[in-house]
Amino acid sequence: MLMAHPAVLQNLIEQYDALRILHAQEGGAEVRRRMDDIAYTLCVATGTRDMDAALIAARHRLPGARPEDDSLLPA
Repeated sequence: MLMAHPAVLQNLIEQYDALRILHAQEGGAEVRRRMDDIAYTLCVATGTRDMDAALIAARHRLPGARPEDDSLLPA
């Protein structure tokens, strides 16, 4: 499987986080559509099927992430 460059993953995570905040404040259809697009791209880029798993996988690929660090996993 091809793996996305960490810089691409970082950018996608930042966009998703910003849109999630915007969606919580305004809730527009266009914002939701863009979130869905980024979620799909993150899932494809990380080889996952849901957004939570995609975010965890992407964050583990970023510089400084430790493979044994499970602090990003939900309790």
